[in-house]
Amino acid sequence: MKKKIAIILIILVAITISFIGGQTYSKYITQVKGAGIADIAHWDFKVNNSEDIIQTINLASTINNDTLVNNKIAPGTSGNFKINIDASEAEVGINYKVEFTNEQNKPTNLKFIYNGLTYNSIKEIENKLEGTINATEENKIKTISIDWEWPYETGKESQILANDKIDTQDGKNISEYKFDCLVTGVQVMPE
Repeated sequence: MKKKIAIILIILVAITISFIGGQTYSKYITQVKGAGIADIAHWDFKVNNSEDIIQTINLASTINNDTLVNNKIAPGTSGNFKINIDASEAEVGINYKVEFTNEQNKPTNLKFIYNGLTYNSIKEIENKLEGTINATEENKIKTISIDWEWPYETGKESQILANDKIDTQDGKNISEYKFDCLVTGVQVMPE
């Protein structure tokens, strides 16, 4: 009897499987593959043709005066230096800022001239030396030109003698006038 029940169960399982197997379940599946891509805007910011460090701004190298020894400045000398900010290869807009730090041993009567205005210190100019070079500008090179002068005689007629004494004292006490120049370029935030 057990054998009969086992045979009947096997037959019932086979019949059930044939009904279930005869009905198929299907659905359509499609996979479409793609890739994400974006070109990255090129960043290139140079100052005086360098990406790393600005060459030393040597005021004495900006004058042509045969009365001086060893390429030094003194009362009666003047000159000009330029800071070239180049974003011509950048594909983004750039905000730039020029800063002067660590100014040391400036001769009292040495003056700087920028955009027709005279300043007693190079540090006084820096808040005027910032701007934007837009990504769409045709000319993406900005040249900042700064004049300097150490007048031979400073002030009105009544002040010249006192200022000559100051110049003489500065000439005795100061062997080197120094300042650091830092130019920073930051990408303009896209809108």
